[in-house]
Amino acid sequence: MRKNHHHLARALIFFALLIVIGIIGYSLLLHINLLDAAYMTIITILTVGYKEVADMNAAAKLFSIMIIFGGIALVGYTLTNLVEFIAGGQFQDNWRLKRMENKIESLKDHYIICGAGETGQNVAAQLEMGGDAFVIIDNRADIIKELREKGYLVIHGEPTQEAALKQAQIGRARGLVSALTTDADNIYVVLTARYLNKDLFIVARAIEPHAQEKLTMAGANRTVSPNAIGGRRMAAMMTKPSIFSFLDIITYAGEDVLNLEEVEVTTGSEITGLSLRDAKIPDKTGLIIMSLKKSTGKMIFNPGPDEILEPGDSMIVLGTADRVKLLSDISSPKA
Repeated sequence: MRKNHHHLARALIFFALLIVIGIIGYSLLLHINLLDAAYMTIITILTVGYKEVADMNAAAKLFSIMIIFGGIALVGYTLTNLVEFIAGGQFQDNWRLKRMENKIESLKDHYIICGAGETGQNVAAQLEMGGDAFVIIDNRADIIKELREKGYLVIHGEPTQEAALKQAQIGRARGLVSALTTDADNIYVVLTARYLNKDLFIVARAIEPHAQEKLTMAGANRTVSPNAIGGRRMAAMMTKPSIFSFLDIITYAGEDVLNLEEVEVTTGSEITGLSLRDAKIPDKTGLIIMSLKKSTGKMIFNPGPDEILEPGDSMIVLGTADRVKLLSDISSPKA
């Protein structure tokens, strides 16, 4: 497809060059202005047979013969490549790519996934199930093609490069996951991302245990060691199978399973300033309040009924997706 694209571009360049040569040639041989020379060139190339704008001398006639043969050959070559360009799918691919780029440019409050390996693709699957907007950055053409066929927004570029992060609209993003295969690359992504967006929530993958501290120093809000998490999960499967099954239920998003979600209390909502007792969240929504994160950062597990809900507080709740949506509406400013 790329070959067809290059052939078409080359044909159009040659066609334009032939027109320029014709204009210059007719203006010199017939001593006419550029507009008349352009007119003569076009009617000669297209062989439409309109009347000449000046008397043709021998040199001009010979020049016209050359232009006609060159024009016929180039028109045929251009049309052939144009048909191959469209039939070969390049036109559709370019249209889809442009459409995807427009969608990426309009992203806001989205997530950026750096690296489309197994970890990155699992992150994408979870975000997709949760209905969250995201864009993936990767440099492997085969993986990019596969992800685009799934309908994902993907940028073909180096996740460590500032240009790719800017193309992903990092300035308007809510969060970023760095899931590259080396600690050095993840640290570089975190440093660059933090420089471009001071308020971005960054989660980074740590390959080696000692890299977690460096990632935090570079600007990551959270670090994840897949090996450590995998080990703990395997141990839990063996020693605490019932608890593990419960955690599995609340870990994976979906309509008919329990979700563990964070809902922020905003200024002007109907529950702002109320105690948990007066807010009656379990009665109104059917959700279980697991913990309350105060705006100061203090985490209160199994909060008591006298705890006051203040702007900036976040409730960690357990329940189905539709119930969480109901609480989000209650916690938002009144219309």
